[in-house]
Amino acid sequence: MIRPFCQRKLAKPYFSAQNYTNSPSSSSSSSSSSSMCKTKTSTDVIESRSPRSRTSRTSQSASTRSATHSSSFSNSTSNRDWSKSSVSSRASLSSLKDSLPDNPHIFNFSEICSATRNFLADKFSSSSTSTAWRCSIRNKEVVVIQRKFRRPMELPELRERLSVICRSHHSSLIKLLGASVSGNYIYLVYDYVHGVNLADCLRNRRNPNFTVLSNWLSRMQIATDLAHGLDYIHHFSGLNSNFVHNHIKSSSIIVTDETLNAKICHFGTSELCGEVLVENPSVSDPGKLKELKRSGSRTVKFEGTRGYMAPENQITGISTQKTDVYAFGVVILELLCGEEALKYKFNEDGDAGYRRLSVIDTAREAVAEDGSVRKWVDRRLRDSFPVDVAEKMVWIGLECVEEDPEKRPDMGRVAILVSKLYLESKKWAENIGVPTDFSFSLAPR
Repeated sequence: MIRPFCQRKLAKPYFSAQNYTNSPSSSSSSSSSSSMCKTKTSTDVIESRSPRSRTSRTSQSASTRSATHSSSFSNSTSNRDWSKSSVSSRASLSSLKDSLPDNPHIFNFSEICSATRNFLADKFSSSSTSTAWRCSIRNKEVVVIQRKFRRPMELPELRERLSVICRSHHSSLIKLLGASVSGNYIYLVYDYVHGVNLADCLRNRRNPNFTVLSNWLSRMQIATDLAHGLDYIHHFSGLNSNFVHNHIKSSSIIVTDETLNAKICHFGTSELCGEVLVENPSVSDPGKLKELKRSGSRTVKFEGTRGYMAPENQITGISTQKTDVYAFGVVILELLCGEEALKYKFNEDGDAGYRRLSVIDTAREAVAEDGSVRKWVDRRLRDSFPVDVAEKMVWIGLECVEEDPEKRPDMGRVAILVSKLYLESKKWAENIGVPTDFSFSLAPR
């Protein structure tokens, strides 16, 4: 027997940003519709079929007057209910409209100048390749990032790419609201998220012995968020399967205040700035991205951060999804041990010079010797973590940083493995009585 549609079980999506609930207006709509059914016509029909209709004319006229009065009362009540339902519907539609994402904007350059006070406002951050300001545009708190174009880009091509990137949504990505162009510079407008970057969370300059990520579950939550966010960029962002982030590092990951969730910054930067080159790009179909090629032009500069660049990226300058996987593996190892991805330490053995220390090398040494992974993991966790899960996480990180890019896993597989280890960690925490629901403040101490 075929069951009605309302009794069928719908498949649950693997990726779900939120659980949808019924609108508050649904109950009011149903009540108003039920009251509307009690009209004069329906009342007369019911009364005509009733045995009580075989009464005297006096009682019939009285019942008629009563029915007329109740009908008018029902109509006035239904009108009021309909009015309330209409107001409720308008309110729900207004809230729905506010929750929907804005259309991708190409902001006027005057708006950027006004928000940043002609770029004289205090800088939010600054590096050799970009400058950022925290400001307000169109009554929304944003971060404006100034970057230089790596190659000339026509406005139609920029508009198409901007449209696709702004339509992409994931809870682990900081939303791109729009962009503006002036000369050789592009100004990217991102939504502002309260939090601190992962590098500062792991390494507190004022107090090296303190970290807000002193709970194992908090680190596993960050690893899970990053894995799913990068998997979305590679496979579900609407830019086909060739989309590359090209800026994965601990300083480009924001840990949100209170909840300690991870959000990836600079989503779409490499695509909009021309860092990722496309051979014969098609404006009408931006999803059909061609194979990446290295340009011989001196005006094109491929960027990367030392410690996060894959070996083939350092040689050819070509960024691919496999180079993103490599950078993700470095971040995972950095998250587990708490140390910098790459640093130089002064030799205390008497030999002059410095010694190069990489989290990749120290992790490989730890897994090569039995029992060393527990010592290698960040001591600020105070040995309060499942050792078997930590060892599996180290192996995932090392698999991502394989020198041969063909041996590196796909982010879809990595996201599944990390999610399973997160569930194992949560079960471990429940068994030993560690609180799984926690919040912190990232305010200065």
